[in-house]
Amino acid sequence: MRMQDGVASYAQLLAGGVTRIDIERRLRRNELRRVHPRVYADHTGPLTWTQRAWAAVLYAEPAFLCGVSLEEPKGRDTGEPIHVAIDRSRRVRPQEGLVIHRLADLAPRTYGGTPPRLKVEDNALLMAQEARKEIDAIAAVAQVASKRYVTAASLRAALGRYPSLRRRPLVAGMIDDLEAGTHSVLEHGYLTKVERPHGLPAGDRQAVRPGPSGSQFRDVEYAAYGLVVELDGALGHESWREQARDADRDLDDLARLGSVTARLRWHQVFDTPCRTAARIGRILTRGGWEGKTRTCGESCEATAS
Repeated sequence: MRMQDGVASYAQLLAGGVTRIDIERRLRRNELRRVHPRVYADHTGPLTWTQRAWAAVLYAEPAFLCGVSLEEPKGRDTGEPIHVAIDRSRRVRPQEGLVIHRLADLAPRTYGGTPPRLKVEDNALLMAQEARKEIDAIAAVAQVASKRYVTAASLRAALGRYPSLRRRPLVAGMIDDLEAGTHSVLEHGYLTKVERPHGLPAGDRQAVRPGPSGSQFRDVEYAAYGLVVELDGALGHESWREQARDADRDLDDLARLGSVTARLRWHQVFDTPCRTAARIGRILTRGGWEGKTRTCGESCEATAS
């Protein structure tokens, strides 16, 4: 119980010499409390996040922390449910405060931490698999890529353990980009989600410009209208969501004041492509473009942003 932050299972207590009668007596005396069926804590006060995590793992054992529960949250514990992964062949009764995920071939995906948990790469792909929105799948991969010990090779190995992963081409492309240092997935997203469906003029891809150290390349250039679009798809930034918000503010400034370069990230291309198209369209109009941004569907806000 000391090793598990004051939490133990019924089987562990019996193995340690505690009898069923002892457990019942300690429950009456409030020396133990039942957290989940056959899982106990050594006090009756509020449980810490770590104690809740141990209780979840012990209740569903063999089970492993996963999803948003892979790491202890920073700051105050908000009491959000603990997520654990179990083998797909098993059935475990639901419990309050516990979310169960079922995975096939679970053993190669696990890490023997305290409490035990999925490997960070496998967990990222689990979150990408279950993400409702494309940008959330991108976020899961981007955030794990920020860890120094995560490499393109380790992510690709994890991808091999998810043969039926949703959005597999997107995730595989991101891993390829991470390894090659390119932004091809983001560049393709800009073409197919922002530029083409909203009627923006066709930009020049990888346009060459002379620089102090030789030729430099611009991701997309609208030379006739004085605008360059740079697509920053680099993975490995721990503050990538904050950078996305900064890029949003920068893009608003560009739309209002005009500038020669617009720098876009995953958020602008995959999460808000219609708004991005509207602002790029206004910048192009200021530069002399006489076309008109069009909507890509009924819910498109390209002409309203």
